[in-house]
Amino acid sequence: QVQLVESGGAQVQAGGSLRLSCAASGGSFSGYLMGWFRQAPGQEREFVAALSWSGRKKYADSVMGRFTVSRDNAKNTVYLQLTSLKPEDTAVYYCAGRRGYSSRWYERDEYEYWGQGTQVTVSS
Repeated sequence: QVQLVESGGAQVQAGGSLRLSCAASGGSFSGYLMGWFRQAPGQEREFVAALSWSGRKKYADSVMGRFTVSRDNAKNTVYLQLTSLKPEDTAVYYCAGRRGYSSRWYERDEYEYWGQGTQVTVSS
């Protein structure tokens, strides 16, 4: 089945930017719903952003206007561009995927495939 691998996490100062990548292997992600979630120590994994195959995008209120999700079909990769980073954005960021349609893009249980996570640390 499809494997997802995140990369791009790093330590950055508040106000800085990062681009996270999620590379899919084992098959094309054509028709997939792709999502980004994050989890800080002691907290539950929370929805960050999602991108449907048709191009529909959703964002959590906490990142609206600062984060952008996109994809490169030729590279079989999805991206999360993080700008204007805040210390509250510090977390492990996870890429997730689902075959086919789901109207509940914000629900963790809707996704079949998950990456191992990449650490983003924002210093104040």
